[in-house]
Parts: sequence; C-alpha cells; structure tokens
Amino acid sequence: MVQINMDIQVATAGEALIDLIRGADGRFEPCIGGAVYNLSRALARQGIATLYLNPLSRDRFGRQLAAGMLEDGVHLAAPEPVLEVTSLAVVSVNESGHPDYAFYREGVADRATSAEALSQACRNAQGLQLVCTGALALSPDDGRTYLPWLAAQRDGGKRVVIDANLRPSVMPDLKRYRAHVLSTLQYADVIKVSDEDLDNLALPGDTALDKARHLLGQCSAQVLALTLGGEGANLLTRHGEVFFARETAPLVVLDTVGAGDCFLAGLVTAMLEADLPADWGSASVDGALAEGLLHNAIASASICVQRRGCVPPSRVEVRTHVAIGHISSGTGCGA
Repeated sequence: MVQINMDIQVATAGEALIDLIRGADGRFEPCIGGAVYNLSRALARQGIATLYLNPLSRDRFGRQLAAGMLEDGVHLAAPEPVLEVTSLAVVSVNESGHPDYAFYREGVADRATSAEALSQACRNAQGLQLVCTGALALSPDDGRTYLPWLAAQRDGGKRVVIDANLRPSVMPDLKRYRAHVLSTLQYADVIKVSDEDLDNLALPGDTALDKARHLLGQCSAQVLALTLGGEGANLLTRHGEVFFARETAPLVVLDTVGAGDCFLAGLVTAMLEADLPADWGSASVDGALAEGLLHNAIASASICVQRRGCVPPSRVEVRTHVAIGHISSGTGCGA
C-alpha cells in the first residue's frame, strides 16, 4: 500500500473485470469494465480525484485494466499487480441494448483484499471526502471485506455512496443476497438504485417510486437516486421531497453498458461541486439544486448510451449536454 501524496476526493471499492461482449456474429469482444471500475473512470474523466482501492492482476487483462484507469487519471491504491487472475463477465446484449451478465469470480484479483487494506488506503488518502461501492461488492461472500470498511468510513466522517446494482443471476441464494444488500445499504448516506433493482429486492409498493420510498424509509440514507431507464430518474430525500427529470429529445442508443455507472458519476460529481453538507436531504432542499444534480447525472448517462460500450464523458461534455436544454424537470413518470 502506498501513501497518496495528493488530495483524493473519492475512493472506490469493488470489481474490475473484463466484459466479454457477444457481437451480432456470435464472437465475443473483450472490453475493460465492471461497475465500480466504470464508475472510477467516469469520476476521473469528470475531473474528480479518484482512488481505486482494489488490487489488479498481473495477467494481460489486469494490465489492460490498470492502463485504462491510469490513462483516465484514476489513482491506484494497490499499484503492484497480484498473482490472482482477472474477473470475467460474459455479456449478451438484447435487441433493446439491455445487457445480461454471467460472471467468473473465483480466486480473482479484485477480491484479493481485506477490510483493513481498504481502510488503510483510505487513511493514507489526504482530503478524502466520499467513498463509493456497490454491484458485485454486495455479494454476501464479500461481507467480511466491505462491511467493516464501510463502518470505518462512516465512523471517520466520510460520506458513503452505495449503488445497489443487483446481479441476482449470479447469486445462488437470492433470499440471502437480498438480505445482505439491504444490510449493506444501512451504511449508505446516498443510495443509487434502478427500478429493476427494486423489483429484485422484492420491496412492497405498486410503483418503482413507492418501492423507493419504502427502501429509503428502511435505511438511514439522506438521499436516494432512482433510475427509470429511458423514462428518466427521481431524486428522493429523507425529508420526503421527490424530484424528477428526463430527456425530452430522443437518443440514439447503441447500448446501455455502463449507463448506471455514468449516471452515478454525474450525480457524485455534481454533489461534490455543490459542496453539500453530509445531512443534505434531512430538511427541505433547494429545488433548483436538486434538479441540477439530476440533470448532471442524466446527461452523463445519456452520453454513455450513445457510445458503444462504457466510454464515460468528460465534465465539459456533460455540461454541454445539460446546457442544450433537452433534459426537463417536473412531475413526470414516477413522481
């Protein structure tokens, strides 16, 4: 573990893997990916000083993953490669561009860490404000790694952001998985969840918004972001306010790989730029500010889906997309 000699705003922990994406001809193309890996790159591309906490493999894929992060400006808490191999995800994309995943994650590099290693890296990071995790890091089998680390970050005054991003197809015991995800979300100050995630959690409610309200009521988070695919997104606060925004102009969607990761990067970036207090959302908030957070998040995702694979936008691209004015706020879908 190395001392980080510059201010780090965000530390990320979770999977970095190779997506083997099935093409129309049946061939599989290897692409660097993983939800937390994508998030790390997306944050760095938007100008956020980002530290990725997990180790990477010394194999060819691991070197590609490291090179991709370093090229985008992500700092590696564990720069020395490890002997374990790189995780793999086999990805098939359906006619609507929605990806389906199968994961190969036994004895892999990004899981070759511990709660103490993650915590020590965060202690070494000067100026750390916020930590992010989610997706495959929410596996019950990795609870001993991530739960103590999350507890230490909250105790140390860091804001915790968790992306539920459920992967039920690779969890053999769905009931245990749901329970562990809900337990992990108790550490979050900010939760990001999709309508599909809410269905997989089997939460009560007739609509995605009803289920999101129930989830927020069961957790201690101040803010919950609910993504609704092409229908837009909601931002819910603990105080009970609900904000909505969506694209009004049609997008040419190539695929949705990494869209949720870019959405979260846009949200976190805007939150850091606004210098929001830790309890933002516990009382009534400025509506224009809340809608601005959503606009930045949606713009980040919208740019991503118009590109093949996860190619996160820069901060300038996100601001330009917001300035075009095709994202509207109001009481639309889900509100």
